[in-house]
Amino acid sequence: MKNNPQRFAPALALVLAFSALPAVETAKVGEIPRPVIALTSEEQAAADAFEAKLKDYIALHRKAEAALPHLSKSSTPAEIDKNQRALGTQISAERAGATRGDFFPPAMEGLVRRTMKAVLSGPDGKTIKASIMDENPGVPNLKVNDRFPDTIPLSTMPPQVLEPLPKLDEDMEYRFIGKRLVLLDTHAHIVVDFTGDVLP
Repeated sequence: MKNNPQRFAPALALVLAFSALPAVETAKVGEIPRPVIALTSEEQAAADAFEAKLKDYIALHRKAEAALPHLSKSSTPAEIDKNQRALGTQISAERAGATRGDFFPPAMEGLVRRTMKAVLSGPDGKTIKASIMDENPGVPNLKVNDRFPDTIPLSTMPPQVLEPLPKLDEDMEYRFIGKRLVLLDTHAHIVVDFTGDVLP
């Protein structure tokens, strides 16, 4: 899911089309089924705000990254880990006032929940959900800015689930912990934000 860091797809513009479509339809991208959901004005505003916050966050990430010692191809695992933790600490300090829901306010979380319901209601829904929940025990005390738990394996993210979500910068990923969707900074290994339960 690596993208050009300078480019962000417009918020759900192609996948969650703001149009006169029925509430949920099924379309396809190649062989990958995807839901097409008509956005309410509130959802559209939340999606636009999500994209704007992503851009702001990446700018903060790049600034913090530039202040750290440069890693080379010969860097040791210990040096990489130290750099990652230092980046996470610096970003967390810069985002000291961040709270859950900054990226996923109720309208955006509701849109994600509605989208996941559409994805998992398809013919492969049970298989897709099983792959997400495999080795996915959940973490009850997840917090924004915390380091993503090293003891928790990264959940599988099937393409059918990723396709409808807003596209991310190369240093960020979506992951599920339990039924919650996490916005993860993979370089800093910190939780940027997360939803409530969005998997049906």
